[in-house]
Amino acid sequence: MSPKQFADKYISLADAVSMVESHQSIGVGIAGSEPPGLFNALAARARDLENVRCWTCLPMRSYEIFTKAEMAGRVFNENWFYSHSDRQYHPEGRVSYVPNNLHRAATDKLVATKGHLDIFWGTATPPNKDGYLSLSLGVVVQKDLLEAANLKILEVNANLPWVHGDTLVHISEVDYLVENHVPLVELISQLPTEVEQKIGAYIADLIEDGSTIQLGIGGIPNAITADIMERKDLGIHTEMLVDGMVDLIEAGVVTNRKKTLHPSKSIGAFALGTSKLYDFINDNKDVELHRGRYTNDPYVIAQNNKMISVNTALQVDILGQVCSQSIGTRHFSGTGGQLDTHRGAQMSPGGRGIIALRSTAKNGAISTIVPTLAPGAGVTVPSQDVDTIITEFGVAELRGRCIKARMEALANIAHPDFRDWIRDEAHRLGIVPKTVF
Repeated sequence: MSPKQFADKYISLADAVSMVESHQSIGVGIAGSEPPGLFNALAARARDLENVRCWTCLPMRSYEIFTKAEMAGRVFNENWFYSHSDRQYHPEGRVSYVPNNLHRAATDKLVATKGHLDIFWGTATPPNKDGYLSLSLGVVVQKDLLEAANLKILEVNANLPWVHGDTLVHISEVDYLVENHVPLVELISQLPTEVEQKIGAYIADLIEDGSTIQLGIGGIPNAITADIMERKDLGIHTEMLVDGMVDLIEAGVVTNRKKTLHPSKSIGAFALGTSKLYDFINDNKDVELHRGRYTNDPYVIAQNNKMISVNTALQVDILGQVCSQSIGTRHFSGTGGQLDTHRGAQMSPGGRGIIALRSTAKNGAISTIVPTLAPGAGVTVPSQDVDTIITEFGVAELRGRCIKARMEALANIAHPDFRDWIRDEAHRLGIVPKTVF
């Protein structure tokens, strides 16, 4: 394509949002791939609109179209995974969670709309000389939504890294481009607390040489990273690429040589971290991002031998039910890919699905290991799927065990102040009747 043909694709942000009409749906890039220029420009336009529905996931910035009370009836947020701002305005009724397993998030949403999506907004690098753009920081749902949308607009940002994998889109496949060269959103790594370091050490003991790992972000994954620096030939097949994985690769701990799927490659669906991560993945052919419906398909994950999946939780009950998405009826985050990766790891030869959590919350006032989940709590991992639960007090292997054995294993890794309470409540409620002989 000629430079003139490239130029014909560029329009202003104001022109782009002027194409939005009442009662339309807009699917958007998620997390670090959200289009801030288009979102901000829509705020002025929204006052002329009614019932525009945005499909979002883990928004990383705060936007007036979602946070301002005056947007009620104008813009509604259908959200696959809440972030901080979503929790804040949820009580006002302008956001609602879409239950999902990440590998089917886009598919199921399009089934619900009979395959119809009016508009897709995403972010991308500037096009190269051949007219290709990289969707850069993520393709979890982006390519699926782009392909389904009637109107396709990409927000071009020269600060985005060029990322390999299933990220390329030709300029002929989109209707318009807008420019917005803003700094990238960064998620700063947290230093692990003493409790998180203890949890990380227990998890690290279960990661053998040659394992392929899936880690999240936060203090616990960072603690794990520090404790596996002596491992050899680890691989990465993960939902989210994070800063800690760069440390493992640069230290020679991750080589991907022993991977049985995509050997020599670190595989993910999206990247979220700091400039250290973004600089590392820029034009790095050893790192690839692929659609969430591929990376998070449990049957794909299971093709990695010795697959270790580590996720965190808010609450676990003695049946083995895991809640990672809500605090009782108060929605907190989402399922994301937790059940996807947890199931896939257990189907992997030598694999393990690990759920990690601190033994208490609210400064030790309540136990996170409980007889029953809080009323209204969402079940993220069902009891029949649970494998290994870890707190700072140890490891509970629940897979294949009866409820009585699960209760004892979980009570043993609960905080000592709550162990008798867990057993007594289990007996009182009849979940585990007390032995009478």
